[in-house]
Formats: sequence, C-alpha cells, structure tokens
Amino acid sequence: MVEVKRNSLHAWLLAARPKTLAGALMPVCIGTALAAADGKFNPTPALICALFAVLMQIAANFINDLFDFLKGSDREDRLGPERACAQGWISPSAMKKGIVVTISAACLAGLTLLFYGGWWLIGIGIFCVLFAFLYTTGPYPLSYYGWGDALVLLFFGFVPVCGTYYVQALQGTPLLIPASLVCGLAVDTLLVVNNYRDRDADRISGKRTVVVRFGEPFGRYLYLLLGIVAAWLCFSFIPAGHLYAAVLPQFYLIPHIRTWQKMVQIREGKALNAILGETSRNMLLLGILLCVGLLL
Repeated sequence: MVEVKRNSLHAWLLAARPKTLAGALMPVCIGTALAAADGKFNPTPALICALFAVLMQIAANFINDLFDFLKGSDREDRLGPERACAQGWISPSAMKKGIVVTISAACLAGLTLLFYGGWWLIGIGIFCVLFAFLYTTGPYPLSYYGWGDALVLLFFGFVPVCGTYYVQALQGTPLLIPASLVCGLAVDTLLVVNNYRDRDADRISGKRTVVVRFGEPFGRYLYLLLGIVAAWLCFSFIPAGHLYAAVLPQFYLIPHIRTWQKMVQIREGKALNAILGETSRNMLLLGILLCVGLLL
C-alpha cells in the first residue's frame, strides 16, 4: 500500500473520491444535451453548473468521510474504498476546514448562476448544502434511515437536470421528467451496489439502508430493475421526435445485465468493489448514449 502523508495533496485527492464525480457530471450533461436539442444551449451557465455539481459532490464526500468516522461507522472491517479520516490521512480538524472551503467555493460558483436564472436559485443552493449535511449528520441522518435512494433521485436527477436546463433555456419542458428519472435511477445503481456490498457492516452500525431493511435478494433485484427502468424510460422521448434518444440507451442494458450477473455470483466481500467500477462505467455509458441520442 502506498504511504499517504497526513493532510497532503495526495490525501485530499483521495478524500475527494474522483471516481464519484461522474455521477455529479452526468445530470449536468443530460440537462445540457436537452437544452441543446431545443436550441437553447448556453456554454457558460452549463460549465458553471458542472463546477457547482463537482464541488458539491466533493463537499458531500468530505462530510460523509468525517461524520461516518465520528460515528464509528468506518471500522477496520470496512469493505469499500478507504476513507481519509479513518485511515488517518486527514485529521478531523483539517477535514472540517476542507468542508468549509469546498462548500464556500461551490456557493460562489452557484451565485454566478443568479445572473442567468434569477434570485430564486439561492433557495436551490441552500437546499443542496443543507441536505449534503443532513445525509450523514444531525439527529436524523437520512442515509442511516433508508432515505438515500430517494435523495439520489432528487439531487442526482431532478435538481441538477432541471436546474441545468433552466439556466440555459429559462423555461421548462415535459421531457425534463423522464430525463431526470433516467439520470437519478442510473446513479442510484451506484448507491445500491454500495449498500449491497456493505449490508452486513451497515446492519452492525445501525445503518438501515433499503438493502438492510428488505434483505439481500431485494437489493440484488433492485439493482437490476433500476437499470432496466432507466433504459426503458428513454422511450418517453419518442413522442417528442427523439427516436435516437430512445433507441441508443437500450444498448446500456447489455453491460448492465452482465454486471448484475457478476454481482450475483460474487454476492459479498471486497470483490464487489469491481462491480462498483463496472456500475460507474455503465452509468456513464447510459449518459453518453442519451446525450448523443438527444443531439442527433
């Protein structure tokens, strides 16, 4: 194992968990592709949305890292990727400062969107920051009570897809509903495979994810169903004349089902981290296929 110097740049890069950033960028790309398909593409607010999404994802990663450590959830038997505070790579005091800096940077980026979408966007920004903390902290940490999947649909589906489209088009479209659901469901496959892998440790920690609540078979088939529904929802684009946006995403089902079959065979242990990587790849594939389909 490579030695990581405490509070070093390398430590901060590991804590930011770069592999999770694809989930933050995917809804921005889909919202932008939808705006471009409607002739409303505006690169500057689109890039600002991407910056805000990435910074908020990093901030959320820092918050989860710190507060799971403080709760004692990151024990030695952790199966997932190593956490910075638990490994001693970043001190809790430094992580608190990192959270403040990252959220401040995200808010500064978000404030520039007011020039494009109006002052009401401040409420959306506050909403995002608040739930970044409520996911893991507070008297009722939402991720510990099985609300993680619903929050993914909201904050990796409706909020970023609709928000990205709006700051470019300054209007809505009925297609935002299926686009947001497709994105949210696809990103949720990442959360489900995480919870599937950690189900035994989560049960010990008192973390009541849906996989813990309803058992391993439920988690197994939920993963499969999320991907299938995400792909089939793309047929909603046909009435608007986006045939390619309906057909191309169906190719995502091939790797999704293959990955699910591997997940079922592995079933438990650190080997499921490979499934996490494949799930992220499949999610990106779906996002790319949908974006290309909307632009054709």
